[in-house]
Amino acid sequence: MKYFFLADGWEIGRVWASDGLWQEMAWRRRPDIQRLNICLKSDQEIWWLYQVEAAVLTVEVKPSVTAQVPPNTRSIGQVVLKRLMTAEQVLDRLNSAEAICHLASIPAVDQ
Repeated sequence: MKYFFLADGWEIGRVWASDGLWQEMAWRRRPDIQRLNICLKSDQEIWWLYQVEAAVLTVEVKPSVTAQVPPNTRSIGQVVLKRLMTAEQVLDRLNSAEAICHLASIPAVDQ
């Protein structure tokens, strides 16, 4: 697995694998990309941790169309993430930052 952090108000665009741009028809599925329930707080931004499958090499991210950001402050159109993080790098980053774990409701376990 590989990981990356993505700020609130940003979304995932195109995805690349070793043989080029991810082709859903050829792979017969979408790439496995999941937002985890862990985020970092940095100044006024929240950065969510995403997990991607090993076959993914590069991920394009861009500001969300539905984000509540004034149009004149959108200076970045898109960013391509080429260096995805390992689990060890994520742990180092979480250890040196203000991390928040967002817990969804977990069903009770019978004892």
